[in-house]
Amino acid sequence: MGLSLDFGTPINTALLVYILYSVQKIIFPPLPDLAPKSVPTEFKDGYSWMPKSHPPTLLYQTYTPKTLVKYDGKDGGRILLAISGMVFDVTAGRNFYGPDGMYGNFAGRDASRGMAKQSFAVEMLTPIDQPLDKLEDLDQEE
Repeated sequence: MGLSLDFGTPINTALLVYILYSVQKIIFPPLPDLAPKSVPTEFKDGYSWMPKSHPPTLLYQTYTPKTLVKYDGKDGGRILLAISGMVFDVTAGRNFYGPDGMYGNFAGRDASRGMAKQSFAVEMLTPIDQPLDKLEDLDQEE
């Protein structure tokens, strides 16, 4: 006895069509429609991802500890910090790098040694009257 298919009854035909349709939906799922339904013509509220204003354009500048110290974020000003010879504008993270933030002692200073040693101690900061710290006395792990 072998396997025989009988399409003579309508129930068998309906089940076969349903099974084939289900397998087709599993193997070839429908693609989502990514096209917008309509093209917007009016922007009442604007986009939320747009900045309220563009940040000031920064030009290449060489900083020393004396010129960097005025960017400590006090009085709502910009916050810059130097790490390994690179100066970073961290004004957007005022709650971390501002005067009352947990990294506030690094604001306007060379924070290379403090970041390398993971220390917030004031003696880890480069004195204002000395050049930027080259970190030559640190070993590879630090």
